[in-house]
Amino acid sequence: MRDFFKKLLFCLIAFLFIFSVNSLAITQEECERKIGKKELNLDEAKECEKILNELYLKTGEQRRTLQGEIAKFNAAINLTTTRIYTTSKQIEELEKEIADLNGKISRLDVSLDQVSQILIKRVAETYKKGKIEPLTFLFSSKDFSEFVARWKYLRVMQAHDRKLMLQLESVRTNYEEQKNLKEEKQTELETAKKKLESQKALLSQQKADKENLLKITQNNEVRYQQLLAATRAEIEAIQGIIAGKGTEVEVGKVNQGAIIASIITGVSACSTGTHLHFEIREGGEARNPFNYLKNINLIDDSGGDSYNAAGSWEWPLNEPIKFNQGYGSGTAAIRSRTVWYNFHTGIDISSEDRVVKAVKPGTLYRGSISCGGGILRYVRVKHDEGNIDTYYLHVNY
Repeated sequence: MRDFFKKLLFCLIAFLFIFSVNSLAITQEECERKIGKKELNLDEAKECEKILNELYLKTGEQRRTLQGEIAKFNAAINLTTTRIYTTSKQIEELEKEIADLNGKISRLDVSLDQVSQILIKRVAETYKKGKIEPLTFLFSSKDFSEFVARWKYLRVMQAHDRKLMLQLESVRTNYEEQKNLKEEKQTELETAKKKLESQKALLSQQKADKENLLKITQNNEVRYQQLLAATRAEIEAIQGIIAGKGTEVEVGKVNQGAIIASIITGVSACSTGTHLHFEIREGGEARNPFNYLKNINLIDDSGGDSYNAAGSWEWPLNEPIKFNQGYGSGTAAIRSRTVWYNFHTGIDISSEDRVVKAVKPGTLYRGSISCGGGILRYVRVKHDEGNIDTYYLHVNY
């Protein structure tokens, strides 16, 4: 009979364990549904974060297709939304803890003040009594028994006061600990709030990037693949030009501001529209053009790319200049995944008059290279000063 109950108890424990594990499990579909309705608890949110992060990483490994990129955006948006939910819950908990601590500190503050005042009076009185000589107690007592009783009472009160002082010090220490804990929680709260703002900004950016992808591709897979092919061919052509694989002809010396080419209007080889790709190379290494060009008012058509110019060079186009894409890995085009490459080695700009000018004096070269089934034309200026070359792509000369 005892063995039977042991087996029954084991089965019951196993059943409860399995039930509890299954009850905590949550699927991707449930995550997405509960995220939309904001029905997640904190434990579910953390579990969903793991699931959606795995999904996001998985979508990144797939072949680049429009639907695949949209799925990746959806996974990223859901993941960020879950993180926002988790951070919001953490903020709620921290605010509640801080409110509780404020209440405790307020009560301790009042209590400490009251007890301190009482103890100050009592200690003063006890001190005065403690200064009375034993003979005074003796002669003021009716008999020896009263003297002993009064003396013992005084010693008991003194001991009691010392005990209260120790307790008061303990409470005061607790008060300081609560204040320190509140300060720590307040710091955590401020950090969490900044994190939440950053997450909200990221979510807005992800949604905007997804919409930009749909807008540029018109939700068409063929158009998307054409964009990828064109940008892939362009970056390979740029790499070929830098490696000296382009066909170049030396034209001669040019001064700063000299007209050296004109932007091709419309679609051309490895270009989806009218623009100048301007690039700076120093010792063969790409440099951010905004570190060299002077600050002017640009018409931003980039989708929010950074364009804080801090140099002294004149621009290669006449103003007003439209800014189409920035330098580096964080451009809107790269975030929207409408280009093949992950790093833009120059900047894309355009101007109504299409005139292209040399930004510094040097030697002008006219070049061309095969690109996407056509011929990409460019000019290069080897600067007189420094080991610098500037490149101007998608031009006629």
